[in-house]
Amino acid sequence: MTSPLDLETTLHHDIPLTREMGLKVLSWKAQQLRLWLPLDANVNHKNTMFGGSLYCGAVLAGWGWLHLRLRESAVHDGHIVIQEGQISYPLPVTGDALVVCEGPDDKSWQRFLATFSKHGRARLNLQSRIVNAEGEPDAVRFSGQYVLHR
Repeated sequence: MTSPLDLETTLHHDIPLTREMGLKVLSWKAQQLRLWLPLDANVNHKNTMFGGSLYCGAVLAGWGWLHLRLRESAVHDGHIVIQEGQISYPLPVTGDALVVCEGPDDKSWQRFLATFSKHGRARLNLQSRIVNAEGEPDAVRFSGQYVLHR
């Protein structure tokens, strides 16, 4: 299994922008991935978090979730790409951000794995959300379609 620290190392190596953003992988428990983005490295002219950083964090949460879940399922022969994403920003992010991605239901996950096994390509929709602090309402909601291919 890949640990949160391994995921952070992978992201910082393969996507150098994540280092500049100050992105940290906080935890991977019960198929929930939690990332952290500091405001200081991602601030805009309004002293809130830059929308591009929020989009990137939301995409990376889905990518990271899929990366870790595939490792747990012993799938090592695929490449993950984001194919499509939709985002909404109902609230400003005024401090450090918590990015959370939880996976789909088990039936969708099993269908995804079966499709990949049979065709060498599969799509999975994942949702991410970003909050200013634990317990606050979602400041950002993201829905992305990820593709795994050989």
